[in-house]
Amino acid sequence: MTVPHRKTRRQNKSPYQIQVLDRALAVLKVLSQEGPDLTLAQVSSLLHLHKSTAHRLIMVLEGHKLIERNSKNGTYRLGMKLFELGTRAVSQLDLRERARPILERLVRDTDETVHLCVYDNGEVVYVDKVEPARSVRLASTVGRRHPAFCTAVGKSMMAVMPEEQIEAAVHKHGLRPLTRKTIGSLSELKSELAKVRKLGYAVDNEENEEGVCCVGAVVRNASGDPVAAISVSGPSFRLPAYKIPIVAKSVIAAANVLSEDLGYHDSLESTEEDEKRFKTVRPQLVNA
Repeated sequence: MTVPHRKTRRQNKSPYQIQVLDRALAVLKVLSQEGPDLTLAQVSSLLHLHKSTAHRLIMVLEGHKLIERNSKNGTYRLGMKLFELGTRAVSQLDLRERARPILERLVRDTDETVHLCVYDNGEVVYVDKVEPARSVRLASTVGRRHPAFCTAVGKSMMAVMPEEQIEAAVHKHGLRPLTRKTIGSLSELKSELAKVRKLGYAVDNEENEEGVCCVGAVVRNASGDPVAAISVSGPSFRLPAYKIPIVAKSVIAAANVLSEDLGYHDSLESTEEDEKRFKTVRPQLVNA
């Protein structure tokens, strides 16, 4: 005799109830679709969750400022942290799109690997990479993180940040030596950043990885805030000391053009000829 198929209790449940993360995302979704203001009872009812379960999820989300509680009537709504995260996500996606032709031009100029990075609380995140057609290339990965203090992209952004922000990053992550050339003290880092401000570019001379040298320059937005950095990276034997200032001119020019594209109009100095090379890749934006 064939036993009729019976769905288990787990199969009858909403997918949001299977994992805690799914449930938390379901709370955000219901607040966005049914809100702006919902009570705990409404959230638990709409998601078919027990009140205690819904309450625990809400407390965690509120702790991360992803939702906010109205102190007058006890209802919940989406928090400003979501707006902040969404704004960052959109700006980074737009940043990659705008930067890509400039990065490709920089690769043609230098014949080395080019990176676009953003700063995240003392670390740098690699958001894009363009490689040359060489047999010896760098094993870097988009999405990877590194300490900011020992990278050219990180130092170029830290150089234009408030001192307290730099100290907070060092306090959080420390100055762990990655190679024999890694900066080892806060005073040494501050001295290095002063040099970066004077030159307009930063150098990572095997500080983050043995045998790898990088040259980076900061990218600013319309408000003058550092939103990213561009770097040229290659094996140290292909980027000797005498070649660094030459590569730096191209890196600064690329960063300047992207900064102007984002609305910044007080870029670090680079020659008109240098910047012209990069402006030609996006004439419809740069000349707008």
